[in-house]
Order: sequence, then structure tokens, then C-alpha cells
Amino acid sequence: MSKQKVADVIVETLQAAGVQRCYGVVGDTLNHVTDAIRRSDIAWVHMRHEESGAFAAGSEALLTGRLTACAGSCGPGSLHFINGIFEANRNRVPVVLIASQVITSEIGIDFPQEVDFKSVYQSCSVFCEMLINPAEARRMTTRAAQAALTRGGVAVLIVPADISAAEVDPGPAYAVHVPQPLVRPGDAELRRIAEAINGAGKVAVYAGAGCEHAHDALVAFCARVQAPMAHTSRSKDFVEYDNPYNLGMTGIFGSKAGFHAVMECEVLLLLGCDFAWRQYYPKDARVIQVDIDPTHLGRRHPVEIGVVGDIAATLDALLPLLAPKTDRGFLDARLKELAEVQDEHAHQERAGSNGLIHPQQLTRLLDTHAAEDAIFTADGGSPMVWVLRHTRANGRRRTLTSLLHGTMANAMPQALGAKKAFPHRQVIALCGDGGLAMLLGDLLTTVQEKIDVKIVVYNNSSLGFVEMEMKVEGLLNAFTDLVNPNFAALGEVIGLKGWKVERNEELEGAVLAFLAHPGPAILDVRVNRMELVMPPEIEASQVLGTALYSTKAVFSGRAGDVIELIGSNFLK
Repeated sequence: MSKQKVADVIVETLQAAGVQRCYGVVGDTLNHVTDAIRRSDIAWVHMRHEESGAFAAGSEALLTGRLTACAGSCGPGSLHFINGIFEANRNRVPVVLIASQVITSEIGIDFPQEVDFKSVYQSCSVFCEMLINPAEARRMTTRAAQAALTRGGVAVLIVPADISAAEVDPGPAYAVHVPQPLVRPGDAELRRIAEAINGAGKVAVYAGAGCEHAHDALVAFCARVQAPMAHTSRSKDFVEYDNPYNLGMTGIFGSKAGFHAVMECEVLLLLGCDFAWRQYYPKDARVIQVDIDPTHLGRRHPVEIGVVGDIAATLDALLPLLAPKTDRGFLDARLKELAEVQDEHAHQERAGSNGLIHPQQLTRLLDTHAAEDAIFTADGGSPMVWVLRHTRANGRRRTLTSLLHGTMANAMPQALGAKKAFPHRQVIALCGDGGLAMLLGDLLTTVQEKIDVKIVVYNNSSLGFVEMEMKVEGLLNAFTDLVNPNFAALGEVIGLKGWKVERNEELEGAVLAFLAHPGPAILDVRVNRMELVMPPEIEASQVLGTALYSTKAVFSGRAGDVIELIGSNFLK
């Protein structure tokens, strides 16, 4: 057989493993790889910043489960991916990064643009190796793809420029294997779990992202034992809809209904849930944890029973062992609280006085008028809270935000990846003004790549979530002000259609026109800067901190800010 360039072997292997797109910025050490992609069926998505490329690749991988690639040149090029790579790896989604490197004869002598990518990327990947033997290109690329797909995370393949250009025999036919075993606890473990549940009066479920394919099994379990169910932010799309036992989230983003279900139960089932904040776990309940990853068992809070299993398979096997419960007292009390929370949310979504736009109002209008299979992305910070609280899950929609890595600037590039993966679905990015400005250059990508995304700017001229955190800690907000451009006009200059809204009377019409526009568009909305994210239970320290902030603000000549803060959040 004729020889192939290593670059062609790499691209051919990735294509066979399911890669459809590669996001990146071209560069000299990557030339042979990009040329191989040009001649393959893999589409190259030309980004303006590598960080955006990693976010976009991670978004496509998360929403499809498909291996997705990104690639960059040596030194700064491949280094720029780091934040988006951390995001993808923490989301446990299959991404492969081709990090091209200086030629092998210059490695290790501090050559210009040389970076030790292995030391940089090992902490945020499931595979990180440099290809140094051209003959092993197929095997090494196969290992990278299989690690990303089976371990769930990022695989980094470091490829020196001279290696990618080398010619080799095709070699053995290594191929990627992605087994899908059925995993559930042993019979003795299931009996022990059933005994704990059967002997308890108040049973609650805390459902996490591991419940992605377990909706019907969860509802059946809750019905059998009359269990209220709270869920994590990451599991919203999978468990919230068509679920009469669902109470929403707990934690700082959650509601009092979900909070009290978790904190007041006798037995708590953590199902595919790895929620990190220990203060939101009960002190006295018996805790049972089911997770596919054994390293998650008991790492956030002590558990009495910890077992390994797929959630749906585990619940299907457990259900016949459970005695039906008829007492709905605990469940009904929580559902009554949920109705109160829903009334509170509806009140927050109203139009403000004197033209004021509440961010909750904007989010609910987007939710109301968006397509039934829309994909929402949201920046870390307050847009993340608004999308989780004020959009509806229906089994077809998806929400994507940075919940584990907690980064800014994720929403717009994640929307690009989502729209590339699902070109016929509506994709809406809910961006903070600070987040959008951070990676503003990739607005150009929407035009160059003809990516029909809808970008909403929650424009409060501040780093709003950081500002709120300062106030709650009793500090005067400092260095959070933003001097913003007219994002709508800026979009028009670039080639997007733009709308700017400053009063709520204009808002719904603008939202309708914005969503209906046939092409990339930007909606710049001036929202209330003083809006707080209210937790389900307000702690004494938060009250004292806010009071201390208010006192400091008055003595610093900011009494008007205090009046706005109280009016926006406590006198609604």
C-alpha cells in the first residue's frame, strides 16, 4: 500500500471515530493537519480565538455525545484553548485537541513558541501524549479518541510539525471501541437500599446529570414511594418536564421547595448527583448514593450506602423491592411551597415601573417566544441563574451554561458549536455584557461561517454577579463598572442584525422581531443593575453583609444605590 502523511492518518482516524467538525485557528506548525482536514469530510470551523473554538467544540460534544475536535498552532495558538478545554473536561464530554508543536529537533531547548503542552494540559484531560514515532500515528490517535469517548473528557494529542509531515505505511487497522455495558448494583446492595426506603416515612430524591436517560424510571420511583424530587442545575433538561414530583433546584439557585425536601427528609437518594456545596446536604438523614463513577461516592457528603450503577437500570431493578407508600403529607407540603415559588417567579417576571426591565422579564419573554426545541446557552453569572429559573424544560429544549468550571464568556461560543451541530434548531445565547465583551471577536465568526445564532446581551453596565457577591459580603462594590458600546450598533457594523431596548414597553416587540430574523442577530437590553439572585433560604450572614454594605454605601454617598437595591428586591 502507498504511504500516507501522518497528518492524513490522524484525520482519517478521527473521522472514523465520528468527528464531523474541527474548530480552530490555522498556523504554520498545523499546516499539514489543516491540509488533511481540507481533503477530508471533516469541516473546519474558522474561529477568531482558540478559546472560543474549545467552547464551541465542547458544546457540540455535550449536546450530541459525538467526538468533536479542535486544533491549533504551536505555542500561543494551542495554549489559547486552555479555558475552553477545562470547561469541556469538567463537563466530561468527548473532545480531542490537536496541539501542534515545534519540530522535534528544537524541542527542549527553549525554542521560540515552544510550550510544554503536556505539563499544561495533563490536569484538564483524560489523555495527554505527544506523538514522537510517526509509525504509531494511527494507534496513538485511536487511543486518544477512545479515551475521550469512554472516559468522558478531553484527549490532547501533541503533534510536532515534522511528525505531521512525515510519511508512513498505513499500519495495523486500529479502531475506536465504545462499549455500553448495563451497570447496576448487586442484589444484596439493592435489598439494603430497599430496606432503608421501606422503613422511612419521608423519602426524597436529589437528581443529578447522571439521570439524563432515566426520566421515566425516576417518575415511577417517586410515584411508588411518594417522594418529592429536587434536582441539580445540570439535570434540569432531563428531569424537570412532565414530572409531578419535581420541585426544582436547591442550592443558591434553587427554591425553598427543593431546599426543604432535601433538608427535612429521613432518607435522601442522591441519583447521579455530585453536587459540591456541603451546606445544602441534610445533617440527620440517611443518605444513599447511586453513581456510575465510584470515585463520586461520598466525596461531597458522608453516605450510608454508596453503590455503582446506571440510574435507570438501578431504579428498574429496585422498584419491585419497594413497598408502595400512600402518605403524601411530606410531598404535598413541598408541592404547596413550589406553588408559592412559582408565584414569586411570575411576580419577578413582570414589567418594571417607569420602563425598568427586570432580567427575569426578558428571560420569560425569550422562553415564551422561543421554539419548542430551542437550545439556550448562558454566561456564567446572573444570565446562568435566569435561564435556569425562568425557562421551561419540555424534553426537547436544552440549556447549557458553565456550572462546573464557572467561567465567563462561554455563552456566545457555545451557541456557535450548538448551531453547527443542530443547524435547523433555534439557538439563543444569553450573554452578560462582560462575558460577551471578553470574546467579542468571535461575533465575526457568526458572519463568516454563516451561523444563525441569536445573541441576547443582559446589559447592566457591570460585572453584576461579582457586584452582588461583594454586597452580600458587606463590601462596597469596586472595579465592576463597565463602559459598554451599543452592542446592537456594533453588531450591525459587523454584519448582524441589531436591536437595542431600554424600556420594557419596547421589549416584547423587539424579542419577537429578533427571534424571527433569518440570520445572526443581537439584542442589547438594558436590564436592572440592582437585581439580586435570592437564595432559597437567606442566611443571617447574608443579611448582615447586605446591611453592612448599605451602611457603607450611605456614608460613601451612594444612598441612591441602596434605595434602588431595596426597591428592586425587597419591595416588589
